[in-house]
Amino acid sequence: MMAGIVGKPNVGKSTFFSAATLAPAEIANYPFTTIKPNRGIGYVRTPCVCKEFNVKDNPVNSLCVNGTRLIPVELIDCAGLVPGAWQGRGLGNQFLDEIRKADALIHIVDAAGATDIEGKPCKPGTHDPVEDVRFLEVEITMWIVNMLKRDWSKIARTVEASSQDLVSILEERLSGLSIGRNAIIEAFTKTKLNPDKPTAWNEDDLVYFVDNLRKIAKPMLIAANKIDLPYGEENVKRLKELGYLVVPCCAEAELALRRAAEKGLIDYTPGDCNFKILHPEKLIEPQKKALETIREKILLKYGSTGVQEAINLTFFKLLNMIVVYPVEDIERLTDHKGNVLPDAYLVPYGTTAKEFAYKIHSELGESFIYAVEARNKKRIGENYILKNRDVISIVSAKKRT
Repeated sequence: MMAGIVGKPNVGKSTFFSAATLAPAEIANYPFTTIKPNRGIGYVRTPCVCKEFNVKDNPVNSLCVNGTRLIPVELIDCAGLVPGAWQGRGLGNQFLDEIRKADALIHIVDAAGATDIEGKPCKPGTHDPVEDVRFLEVEITMWIVNMLKRDWSKIARTVEASSQDLVSILEERLSGLSIGRNAIIEAFTKTKLNPDKPTAWNEDDLVYFVDNLRKIAKPMLIAANKIDLPYGEENVKRLKELGYLVVPCCAEAELALRRAAEKGLIDYTPGDCNFKILHPEKLIEPQKKALETIREKILLKYGSTGVQEAINLTFFKLLNMIVVYPVEDIERLTDHKGNVLPDAYLVPYGTTAKEFAYKIHSELGESFIYAVEARNKKRIGENYILKNRDVISIVSAKKRT
């Protein structure tokens, strides 16, 4: 699964990306610093099951820090978008192409209103961040509309003159955008537009349909960045009134904490509400002051810097993912090498035991017999709907031979 980090220039996208991944990204106080997309690995944070089962785990595909499991996810930092991007302004079409494969979007918004609509610095409070959210919605919607509009008349005539249905045609046309059949069907249900009579649609109908499809297929979270600046807090309240999931955020603070932790200066796990200074003697006075400011103005006030929370909510709430732990030995909770609770998988809610077996390996899915759930030691069938934090062992015909 992949989340795209989007927004206008100069709002802190690259800072957010660097904080989330500790990957190098050029950060500067001017528009279009990012030209090519940055790709990196961030982590979702969830309580590990190791403490519940009273075992010492040694993860392979993820990390466990003091009972907190950190599961890798892919993040892409897209270049800044400006009004008219869907028409190619500011290399907009090229930048929009970068989010084709994103399953969800994290929209970094300057909550302080300290950058204008083009991403140029301005006095805090002089720009309305609500405008930024609305313009980005239009850009992405119109980008998709433009893809379909080129030959919409042909599509419409094909549907009404043959046995091909509009859902299947749209599924094929939009497959490169990671927009699936279920999202298309849901958009038809919501808009109540007739998929059998597309020639009767006008341009407003097409825009209305695509706008709803965008919301379903590319769900968006707003990371209200720069909450440490004036007007940030009050604008967060206004952003929440739009109906989006909004997380108050200070990407600069998170980046500072992660870099300090990486150097062994503080004890801090991403998403923590506080930190502990480990080596005060190695910190100069300005560094100590900066850390205490982050503690008092950000962590104690908001509970976190918001970066980790934004990633967690994107995958767990917007994408409705759950965590499942596969093991081979149900008694020892190990794989064939003896690693305890080696893997943690993110899967969509509704995934069955057999579908999960296919995710691990196609042969395991094909030879699936049953699975065993670790808590109750009960057999579960192929249609069992996995629950969050399930620990299961899959029994296959291949294992028995």
